[in-house]
Amino acid sequence: MPWPPLAWHRGGPGAVSGAEVQREGRMRQWKRWSWAGVVAVVAVGCDEGNKPLSPVDNEPVQQEARLESFPGCEALEQHIEDTATKHMRAELERYKQYAYGGGDGGAPTAGPPQEDSSGGGDRPTDYTGTNNQVAGVHEADFVQNDGTRIFVLSGPRLYVHRSWPAEQLTRTAVLEVEGWPREMLLDAERNRLVITSSVAEDRPGTVAGGRGTDDMPVIDCAGFGCGHAYSNTVKVTVVDVADLEAPRVLEQVYLPGGYINARRVDSAVRLVFSDGFRWPADVRLYPEYSPGLFNDRGRLVASIDALIKQNEQRIRAQSLEHWLPKGRRMMADGEVRPLAYDCSSFYRSNGPTGLGLVSVLSLNLDAEESSPSRTSVVGLPGEVYASHEALYVASRHWWWWPEPGQTTHTYLHKFDIRDPDQATYVGSGTVEGNIVNQFAMDEHEGVLRVATTVELPPENPGTGNGGDTVWTPPETVNRVVTFREEGGRLKELGRSEDLARGERIFSARFMGTRGYVVTFRQVDPLFTFDLSDPANPRKVGELKIPGFSTYIHPLGDTHLLTFGEHRNEDGTWQDRALKLSLFDVSDLAQPRETFTHPLGSMGSHSEALYEHKAFTYFPAKGLLALPFTDWDYNASDYWSGFRSELRVFRVDTATGFSPVGTVSVRDMYQSFNLRNWSWYWQPTVRRSIMADDYVYTISDAGLRVSHVDSLQTPLVTAPFHPPMLP
Repeated sequence: MPWPPLAWHRGGPGAVSGAEVQREGRMRQWKRWSWAGVVAVVAVGCDEGNKPLSPVDNEPVQQEARLESFPGCEALEQHIEDTATKHMRAELERYKQYAYGGGDGGAPTAGPPQEDSSGGGDRPTDYTGTNNQVAGVHEADFVQNDGTRIFVLSGPRLYVHRSWPAEQLTRTAVLEVEGWPREMLLDAERNRLVITSSVAEDRPGTVAGGRGTDDMPVIDCAGFGCGHAYSNTVKVTVVDVADLEAPRVLEQVYLPGGYINARRVDSAVRLVFSDGFRWPADVRLYPEYSPGLFNDRGRLVASIDALIKQNEQRIRAQSLEHWLPKGRRMMADGEVRPLAYDCSSFYRSNGPTGLGLVSVLSLNLDAEESSPSRTSVVGLPGEVYASHEALYVASRHWWWWPEPGQTTHTYLHKFDIRDPDQATYVGSGTVEGNIVNQFAMDEHEGVLRVATTVELPPENPGTGNGGDTVWTPPETVNRVVTFREEGGRLKELGRSEDLARGERIFSARFMGTRGYVVTFRQVDPLFTFDLSDPANPRKVGELKIPGFSTYIHPLGDTHLLTFGEHRNEDGTWQDRALKLSLFDVSDLAQPRETFTHPLGSMGSHSEALYEHKAFTYFPAKGLLALPFTDWDYNASDYWSGFRSELRVFRVDTATGFSPVGTVSVRDMYQSFNLRNWSWYWQPTVRRSIMADDYVYTISDAGLRVSHVDSLQTPLVTAPFHPPMLP
């Protein structure tokens, strides 16, 4: 029996959760800048005078962060080339430490870095939509619905359905979408879908940095098994869906870069995307290996110095249009309009934030003839949070060269989005530490609240057998910090005490004047905060239980519904399982876990562990639906061993969790009999929608609807097509 192909794509038995992926990324960064690496540089990268190499000067953390716009294109190009040159030098200087590596084995081989419940009536009495963090701030997802229509992106296609009455669920149209469709936003009032997809286009140079872009060869992402990692262009497709039988493309926008996130408030769509620096094709960020090179320090240093000089000449010679290719806009009649950028709409941070570009594209659906506007920041992107009036983009301070005493800081940039036609920079602030996800940020009455994990570098790196320096994980503390915008700055108002030393934040949620933070190492402390005084965010309660929660969902003002994992207190996985919990937080000082419900086995998985949009709670009925995946390794054949289903529970704060039933999609993917699942397509349950007494189950294999009283016997199934089939 082949191994179930789940641990390496969106999730499955043994798959790493989103929180674990984030932690792994942070650990990789720390390993790169580890104190072991610092010691190695100091030990082997010294000149004859025994002075440590520090060829690239670090810039201090800016405690008063700000963005500065460029006066024109010449200044923008100069900054890009200066930053690219500094990055190139830092990358190459590191190789000098390999001079005493002992033979040729130290030679690098890598390239550049990289109520009516009958189903009748015109529409349901109540239904669920996308699980948004902020009410009225719509978040993009690959599923959208408005009670009577359901739209799903699967493979390279948009599937359009009439979903009400439920017993008459019908697919009405299929629309091919270029590239890899990622997410979309529905504006039901204006009958518009705004779809984002990743597209591969031929462009000169090599891309590094940013997010959603890579330096891999350009490959046609419309083919099966590709993936957005191979793309270099964000495409925005605006579709008129007033006629469900004939959706009509109104315009298509192409922009260099990779998609990050999107939000909609009324008619205003904000798309956040990132682009890397587009190096000249002949710039090389690693020394070319030759026999004996790494045994001869003088020869290696001379080779690297010559390469640095050659690279800089090529960097300085490249035009701005090669660094920043323009986009284009294709109208419904086929007319192509260039999308030029205004250099004064680009900003630089007064503190270094890495090699890349992060942009906010503003698209006003009430002014479709006007050209979309763009606001960009030179630097790497981080987490994105949006309220009704503001959008915040986080970006970490960038250390060019590892030195003792470095700490992690995050710059917070605020943009005013009240004007649907543009995003206007307001001000910036600095917070020490890392932000785990968008729920660790929240704005309330003009105050931004941020939960961070602060990494404290070890004072003395550890040593292993033989005295070799080994990487020592940083010590951590956690805190909540508040900010208010004053005079173009996000000024810190107050901060909580440091919490949970040695642990990291796994989830956070702010609601009104209350805040909740979950950290984890081997047990799961839930901390409660009183935020009624923004200048004095105060921890008032703490509860420790085994395991951790990766998502917190409010049930009114007095209870929390959470989802995560149970783990033994000793950190072992033997009793690991998915876990639902109910917490009574009516008394903030004495939070109580009132009910728990374990799900599955050690290998069980759910996309809801790391994606809040997979978590569907229906307040009108007190129902919760979760995707669930598991594998029976003792099964006699491939298909019967894998479980892919939607699990539905009734949630009551007085009685806890009551299983209602499951909806399986095994027959749907078994009928395709495809074993080469990929990043592009996998027929597992991923989302759900509830309307009155009906539950819609959504996978890449299709959509089906069941009555809540008989989930196991679907009323209607609307299958999709695998990507390789016509």
